[in-house]
Amino acid sequence: MDTLEQQLDTLRARAAEVIPADGLREKLALGRGLRVKLGLDPTAEHVTLGWAVVLRKLRAFQDLGHTAVLIVGDFTARIGDPSEQNKTRPMLSKEQVDAHVERVLGQFQLVLSGERLEIRRNSEWLEGLGTEGLLKLGSLQTVAQTLQRDDFAKRFDAGAPITVREFLYPLLQGYDSVAVSADVEIGGTDQTFNLLVGRDVQRAYGQPPQAVLTMPLLEGTDGEKKMSQSLGNYIALTEEPDDMFGKLMRVPDALMRKYFELCTDLDDESIAGIVDGAVRPEVAKRRLAATVVELYHGQADAAATAERFDRLFVEHRMPEDVDLHPIPDDCVDGEGVFLPKLLKSIGLAPSTTEARRLIAQGGVKVDGQTVATEHVATDEVRGHVIQVGKRHFARLR
Repeated sequence: MDTLEQQLDTLRARAAEVIPADGLREKLALGRGLRVKLGLDPTAEHVTLGWAVVLRKLRAFQDLGHTAVLIVGDFTARIGDPSEQNKTRPMLSKEQVDAHVERVLGQFQLVLSGERLEIRRNSEWLEGLGTEGLLKLGSLQTVAQTLQRDDFAKRFDAGAPITVREFLYPLLQGYDSVAVSADVEIGGTDQTFNLLVGRDVQRAYGQPPQAVLTMPLLEGTDGEKKMSQSLGNYIALTEEPDDMFGKLMRVPDALMRKYFELCTDLDDESIAGIVDGAVRPEVAKRRLAATVVELYHGQADAAATAERFDRLFVEHRMPEDVDLHPIPDDCVDGEGVFLPKLLKSIGLAPSTTEARRLIAQGGVKVDGQTVATEHVATDEVRGHVIQVGKRHFARLR
């Protein structure tokens, strides 16, 4: 097993902060496997590269022999985390949350090892907490203390509503640490307040307070805001290799180092050689895209995806392996082929409404030529390649 100092170096690498500063060292000095908690609220259906930042750090603890305790916040997700919010989050139903849980559970395994892993739902202990339990939790934090957090302070100063249930959120998250006897808790920097409340709650329940390790937040593909599924600036771990590669190629140049550091296993020297070297930005970004795709889809898929990307965007050639589709009879009428219905039928658009929007915006081509009308002659598409956007193709027969 690695020495204490080696473990510290590995676990603190690229972290934002450890609280208290010597807290992780003290926990490791206990000389036993630690219980390392990470709580994620399933409020959307994908695990993204943003979530993967903290999941990868949790995996680092696993690799060193510690137990990862992943809390799926199926109860707290219904309340809504107020962190960095400028308004009250809408409450989710139990059915909505359960649907998200079912979608994300398997995705966690793309990062975490199945060994030394506990996955727990916090409804196990929070649903049975009762009025007396809530009152005890509520007595552990004052209104003044809660209003010190930046997001609440801004909303209070602006006269924006803050609900009592939002005040309860960090206390309930803190009780999770009691329920699983956490030694360490990981989270993004936007979770610092909540994680520190967890230390207070553990003390109140007679447990040693957890050490806190925070990770930087990853901006999304827009280069401005935190990666978020609600904002649409995310990259999901389960995206098709071509889509993942294409989105990574759109990451702003200024964020390349951060993406290399938080989304890949490359060491600092290798990253510096790519980002700070004489390599052109587009070449460095191609390396980033290929490295991340390989991490989640394997070396063969990463190589094939890079080749397809070069064919389309560097050499400006169509892909060789275009799927062949017949033209459905119900897409043909007296005016020819109704293109919006055809695009939906062969899977190039999610709906006829979206297909019409794509056509109106010039996003649909036949053999490389933009199509400007919704009806086209059958002979103009049969035997030809239809393209939607930059990466989606089909040959019609």
